[in-house]
Amino acid sequence: MDSPMCLVENADGELRVVPGAIKYLMGLNQKVVVVSVVGLYRTGKSYLMNKLAGKRKGFALGATIQSKTKGIWMWCVPHPEKRDHTLVLLDTEGLGDVEKGDSKNDAWIFSLAILLSSTLVYNSRGTIDNQAVENLQYVSELTERIKVNSSSAASSSHDDEEGGDAQFVQFFPNFVWAIRDFTLLLEIDGRNVTEDEYLEHSLELRKGGGKKNLMYNLPRECIRNYFPSRKCFVFPTPTTPANMPHLDSMDEAGLCGSFRKVADTFCRFIFQESRTKTVKGGHNVTGRMLGHLVNTYVETIAKGSVPCLENAVLAMAQIENQAAVDEGQVVYQRGMEEVKALFPVDMGQISAHHLRSDHQATQAFMKRSFKDQNGDFLKALAGAIAKHYAVLLIQNEDASEKKCAALLEKLSAPMAQKIKEGIYTTPGGYELYCSHHDNMVAQYRAKPDKGVRAEEILEQFLREKSLEKNSILQADKKLTENEKKIHEEQEKRALAEQAVKMEAEKQHQLEKLIQERERSHQEGICQLEAKMVQEAKEKQQELERALDSKLHEQEKLMAKGFTEKEAAMKEEIQSLREEEAKCKEKEEQSRNFRAIAQGVMESVSNGLGHYFNYKKACEQCKAIVFKEQVRFNLKSGAVGNIPDKERMTLEQDKMATPKLKTGAVGNSKDTTLPKVNTGTTGKSPGSEV
Repeated sequence: MDSPMCLVENADGELRVVPGAIKYLMGLNQKVVVVSVVGLYRTGKSYLMNKLAGKRKGFALGATIQSKTKGIWMWCVPHPEKRDHTLVLLDTEGLGDVEKGDSKNDAWIFSLAILLSSTLVYNSRGTIDNQAVENLQYVSELTERIKVNSSSAASSSHDDEEGGDAQFVQFFPNFVWAIRDFTLLLEIDGRNVTEDEYLEHSLELRKGGGKKNLMYNLPRECIRNYFPSRKCFVFPTPTTPANMPHLDSMDEAGLCGSFRKVADTFCRFIFQESRTKTVKGGHNVTGRMLGHLVNTYVETIAKGSVPCLENAVLAMAQIENQAAVDEGQVVYQRGMEEVKALFPVDMGQISAHHLRSDHQATQAFMKRSFKDQNGDFLKALAGAIAKHYAVLLIQNEDASEKKCAALLEKLSAPMAQKIKEGIYTTPGGYELYCSHHDNMVAQYRAKPDKGVRAEEILEQFLREKSLEKNSILQADKKLTENEKKIHEEQEKRALAEQAVKMEAEKQHQLEKLIQERERSHQEGICQLEAKMVQEAKEKQQELERALDSKLHEQEKLMAKGFTEKEAAMKEEIQSLREEEAKCKEKEEQSRNFRAIAQGVMESVSNGLGHYFNYKKACEQCKAIVFKEQVRFNLKSGAVGNIPDKERMTLEQDKMATPKLKTGAVGNSKDTTLPKVNTGTTGKSPGSEV
């Protein structure tokens, strides 16, 4: 992004997202580190953001008493230290602008900055005195502006209030106070102190009750309790008052040396310590996900409701997980394009491409999805891939059938011509026919790349030609009746052997499908387990970070003698520890993948059911055609080489014709994969579905 753009505009007191900025974020797939700056108007916030962007110009710097920044402006730049991360800088409208005069509007801008950030920079001028802290009044209103859990998830509003601080510290950004134009000495009671010690001293609580002390302590307690870490930087005046209006055009060398030193230290800290933006559950946020969050939060505020972290994450999870399913399908389909262009191919080729593409698709899904706790979206992807694979299997079989049929037609054309010329009707013609026939079959078998139905199409062809062959046999005057019977038996054995080869071909394909399903299933479960363990780890880290913050704060309060705060702090710490224990328990439970695994297997079986229903319909169609052909031959008396089983069936029920239900393909509910028949191959796999 060459220059900043408005992300959230503030027009007439109403906040609206800017579509162009959201579109930019939606195209940003890298993880993001989001740094927001807030503070009173005309305090130099924009200069700090330009400094972080490594530019002298970008965010507007005002030289007058009027505020320049309206709404929230965004600048996305490559992160200078985190590889494959984008640094998102958010410059917010100045708080307390007299021209605006709407404190409620300020409060929502402040809340949005917190919701969207991984680091929040509060910019002020002069010193951290009571007035400076009171200017942070918005922090004490956050419980009214931000909700952690949805009403359905929360046990009660009372529980929310009691555990609010502990919950906020899990999800709130790190807090950095930048004090501009600082002219005092960093001393407390005659002792030199660091910037951080100065901040902690300014946030110390007063002992005792009373309204005055409560009001004094309220914003300080909120800062101490809500933000997981605090940091302070004091900036001296950068240049003379006369040069201040021209700060954006001044050369760095013209600025005060001590100011440049602090500015460089500030930038180094932000680059090194600002963590990747996460959402509730510890999941890392990408630019695209940040766009979803901005939309959700601003729309919620516009409706007059309070933004809820849990609801926003759940809504984003639904969008992202569906997008992950779509992306997985695209990856799979793209991976199968190569083998599709080669159709027909053998089962080994299409199987290898399927397994590789399925693995890549699942990887792409896992990378993008999150909070798919019941595996519903993984099941959807598995089912969609299985359906697409079923379509490809059918297309591959059709291509194989067309190629094999065309090849047999081409190879048998010379023999057909000889039949027309009567060459095989002379004495000894049967022997010549058999020689040409065997040569044609040998040429067919020698031809490579016929696909998965090579033996099946040959079997159909030989079965059709058996009547023609028998007619030539019966017409050959050279052969005795006994020799003709011997040849008939040989032909039956040859047809039976070819039928066995055809069934072996089908059995091989079926075994491949089952092996694929098992291997794909195991790989998918391994990836799912790794994904769920990673999500549990992120959740655990989120809780540990909040717990460490609370323990550190407890230690500070106890050291200052705030024993009355001990009970409340212990309760918050206990709440976090209980949540940590629940997190570990859920992690153990999530490792029982039986239910999810079963669901994925069912989705795959349902998807492949389309293929098996197609196979079943094809078998039924072939049965109809063959029986009609045999019935015709029975009527005409040409029954020489009709298999005994078919002849007996037709003699018993000459008028029975099986009916094929319309819409059979893909509509059957019986879509479980058939068991592998490791015995005799005289049974069609399609008949077992």
